[in-house]
Amino acid sequence: MNFKPKLVRKGDSESKVGTSSNYEPVTKYMTTDLITFTPETDIMKAIDSMIEHQISGAPVLNEKKELVGMISEKDCITVIIDSVYHNQPISTSKVSKYMTTNLKTVSVEADVVDVANEFLKKNYKRFPVTDDKGRLVGQVSRRDILRAVKAMDVTTWQNEVKVSRS
Repeated sequence: MNFKPKLVRKGDSESKVGTSSNYEPVTKYMTTDLITFTPETDIMKAIDSMIEHQISGAPVLNEKKELVGMISEKDCITVIIDSVYHNQPISTSKVSKYMTTNLKTVSVEADVVDVANEFLKKNYKRFPVTDDKGRLVGQVSRRDILRAVKAMDVTTWQNEVKVSRS
């Protein structure tokens, strides 16, 4: 599903209909004060931090502060499987062993409707938000988009179909 209807805010003139600037930018709703990890972070330290800060995942940055992966609760659950089924000690494991490196990011230029469509197409709970040079500037979650939905309550949707009279 990839649906992006025209939007007119109450009081807007019809000349503004359909311009992408009518939708809120993702940067308005994204989180910028992020908990991050490095690939060398001990996995148990990452799990402790995720529990303490009540987050379900976090970006993984290298020494140059470049985004190299994401670590999620699901990734961390693999730790117990490795420990029990493969008889591997948890204490020696690093984030790099469990993090996801095949990332989907969204641009700072994206609007909330673009991101909502991405959440519908992918099974992700969060997307890193990157600038035009690929640098991490924030993260947007499904919950952030729900806040945008609540803010859109003041909008009026118009049908784009025009009837011509002969």
